[in-house]
Amino acid sequence: MENKNTHVLQDEENIGSVQIADDVVTMIAALAAKEVEGVAAMGGSMPGEIISKVSKKNVTKGVKVDILQKNVKVNLYVTVEYGYNIPAISQQIQGKVKSAIENMTGLQVTDVNIRIAGVIMPKSK
Repeated sequence: MENKNTHVLQDEENIGSVQIADDVVTMIAALAAKEVEGVAAMGGSMPGEIISKVSKKNVTKGVKVDILQKNVKVNLYVTVEYGYNIPAISQQIQGKVKSAIENMTGLQVTDVNIRIAGVIMPKSK
């Protein structure tokens, strides 16, 4: 079920308005989280490179965004690679997601909640 909600940002000069779909904010959060080293997948145990080869819906799997007025609350379900420090990865994800959403949309991120959905062994080289 796709979320078709949009949020209007008013221009200070009253030239017009910008509408941002919830799905856009969800995609920004997912892509920012996947940039963190040690994040294997969003929402499950599917390796990152496989996720990137399938549809857009799988990229945002494990990401829930709630937007109320100009405030955003993000819930992320993440699978990490074995051997990485989970609290450190979580802090990096929170920072990247908050920064990406605020810089790209102008919305205020109030929460970035991380749920570790699993740990997988990295593929051998």
